[in-house]
Amino acid sequence: MPLSIHIARPLRTGTICRTVALCMLAMGASKLPAQDIHFSQIDINPVLYNPAYCGFFDGDGRFGAIYRNQWATVSTPFQTIAATAELPIVHGKGYTSGLNGGAILSADRAGTLGYGTTALQGIVSYFLSLSGHNDNMLSFAVQGGLCQSGFDDTDIELTDGAENFDRTRVVYPTIGAGVAWFKQIGTSASLKVGVAALNLNQPHTSYLNNELTMLSRRFNAYVRGEYEAWSSISLMPVVGYQHQGQYNELVYGIDVRWYLNESARNYLALTGGITMRHSDAAVITFAVERGPFTFALSYDANTSRLAQASHTIGSFEVGVIYRIIKPQARYRQLPCPII
Repeated sequence: MPLSIHIARPLRTGTICRTVALCMLAMGASKLPAQDIHFSQIDINPVLYNPAYCGFFDGDGRFGAIYRNQWATVSTPFQTIAATAELPIVHGKGYTSGLNGGAILSADRAGTLGYGTTALQGIVSYFLSLSGHNDNMLSFAVQGGLCQSGFDDTDIELTDGAENFDRTRVVYPTIGAGVAWFKQIGTSASLKVGVAALNLNQPHTSYLNNELTMLSRRFNAYVRGEYEAWSSISLMPVVGYQHQGQYNELVYGIDVRWYLNESARNYLALTGGITMRHSDAAVITFAVERGPFTFALSYDANTSRLAQASHTIGSFEVGVIYRIIKPQARYRQLPCPII
């Protein structure tokens, strides 16, 4: 029998949607697939999008952090944070093949009930050159880890005292895999393509031991190009697609990168652009690359039917990346463009 739920204290504006979703999930009335955490900065930290990008860059290590604050106009907004680390395990001569390891720690919280997920996942990737040089690279990866989702039931009162949640925390494993390809086209263009499949085991996430409630498989595909249109200025179109359960996301847009200094010691580049999340939001991103650091700021402006409630304010995102640079790194010929 479905649970009858009452929130002990009044819900503040903006928390209703998340709480209703939680209540529907708890009641287990139908098959309601959950969703993974989400970031708008697709390839500032690409390993969050596809595990095959683990170690798929010119360097001896990469570390990143990203923070997202969504729907800041509500009293208890969605907040998501993630930290990543990627290190080489074994590299072949000339960096034409290698084995890499990585880790992702992520957490999100939202609403009056503090509903959220914490996850720790490990990645093992293998890359190889298809040409004997770093101008045509292919990478494969597997990903796996443990996740915990839950909420605080302190402010929940069940109308029927005989009813109750079986638990307020769910721990489950998740596994995934990905493939990525990079191709340098002449001296002025490059192409990056990736596909990934996550939550392949479709873990059960019910708070009532309802096996119909699960985390759906997530599939994504991504294409990023770079073309040097003018001296030191590149155009970088991007298209991405994600599918998870009944949810679909299509993004498309273009960035412009200006290389101010390409020397290894004083490298400096600026990137700005706009990406449309179809029927949902316009995402404006600005990034600064200075030496081994990349700093990025994104702003989502709602274009969906939620725009009236959110006053078009979707989310802010801040990301930072640090790469351990090779002494003779060539910034314009990275196997995986940073943005």
